[in-house]
Amino acid sequence: MIEVAISPEDGWSGTTDWQALADRAVRTALRHSSYGELIDAEALIEVSVRFTDDDEVQGLNASYRAKDRPTNVLSFPMVQPDLLPALANTDDGEVLLGDIVLASGVCAREAVERGVPVEVHASHLIVHGTLHLLGFDHVNEAAGDTMEAVERVALAAIGIDDPYAIADD
Repeated sequence: MIEVAISPEDGWSGTTDWQALADRAVRTALRHSSYGELIDAEALIEVSVRFTDDDEVQGLNASYRAKDRPTNVLSFPMVQPDLLPALANTDDGEVLLGDIVLASGVCAREAVERGVPVEVHASHLIVHGTLHLLGFDHVNEAAGDTMEAVERVALAAIGIDDPYAIADD
């Protein structure tokens, strides 16, 4: 069973149900990856989503990636990729799949640049972050293409247009 725990900061207030948004994005990413069975696993599989500000994300990015600037999303996997297939068959209580952290300012600016509501961009970033928790990456072109293909399918399933499409002007 999947549980999505969120912690929203002030920059993420408003009328949006961030819990429902995060839950839908995480479940959709899982469902369209090769780890869909985790949704119904006997163990409690937890994903933490932190909606915070640019300063906190900049600090995390500097500490963990040696990049002293805010970024849109960071993912912190807690399960080694080679152990992921066994999670669906465990009944060992609770497993923290990992943490996803979104920066409010960066997310809002990128949403404006893309011409989409911040909720749509945040959903995309949570799908992207969840795939990182599942071992997907974009360290090279082939891995990036694979990850983007899964993202496209997952996002389409929740009604979000392809964020990687190149507009013909």
